[in-house]
Amino acid sequence: MRSFSRWFMWMLLAGLALQLFFVLRIALMLVIDPQSTAFMRSEAWRVAGESLTTDKTWRWSSQWVDYEQISPHLKRAVMASEDAGFVEHGGVDWEALESAWQKNERRQAQVEQRAEQIEKRLANKPEAAEAALKKIKPPKVVGGSTITQQLAKNLLLSGERNLLRKGQELALALLLETLLSKQRILEIYLNSVEWGEGVFGAEAAAQRYFNKPAAKLSAYEAARLAVMLPSPKFFETRPGSAYLSRRAGTIAARMGDVSPP
Repeated sequence: MRSFSRWFMWMLLAGLALQLFFVLRIALMLVIDPQSTAFMRSEAWRVAGESLTTDKTWRWSSQWVDYEQISPHLKRAVMASEDAGFVEHGGVDWEALESAWQKNERRQAQVEQRAEQIEKRLANKPEAAEAALKKIKPPKVVGGSTITQQLAKNLLLSGERNLLRKGQELALALLLETLLSKQRILEIYLNSVEWGEGVFGAEAAAQRYFNKPAAKLSAYEAARLAVMLPSPKFFETRPGSAYLSRRAGTIAARMGDVSPP
């Protein structure tokens, strides 16, 4: 019992030390521009490893630019696409989270129902049932994350998904909102978010896809970049996607409804 108490105390102290590290790291961002994020570093290792073991060419682009050097169109487009209530919420949109949770539960229930139907229909053919079950795709997970939550996840956390990591993400989002202004949060987000394989930040994305600085992006160009954010590597290889064009038009139409900080 004593050893368990000692172990629990050490775990508690380690947890508190980690939270203190996060507080200090975020506080420093008041005056120091973060040049990389946890996600960027993990991607750098992955891309570097692939370039050494395959014929894949190393490509990496990331350049910090100040808030004023990012087109207002891109700020509006990203907010309209990712988080229209960015300037109003305190880091977490609880209604969006609840809605996402309910959607995920419904999708999971549908997958489980389909699996049960297959098992009943092929009860006498176990091999066929197993093959059919393997073809069932897992449900697409809806996140409901705000821009602040996305920044918290990419900036300081690993890519794994579990309840503990989600709880830490929520805590960090609230901490970001407490210590930093909305403008600073959006500035860091736009300079660190992924826009393709080895492409991070608004300046790198503008140069990569439109051969111009982020300050010169038009409304439609900004909307196209915003549409890429949920799946940047997917859309990077499909520049002529009809969905990308249609969705960009929708985002461009919504941009007037939001005002960047």
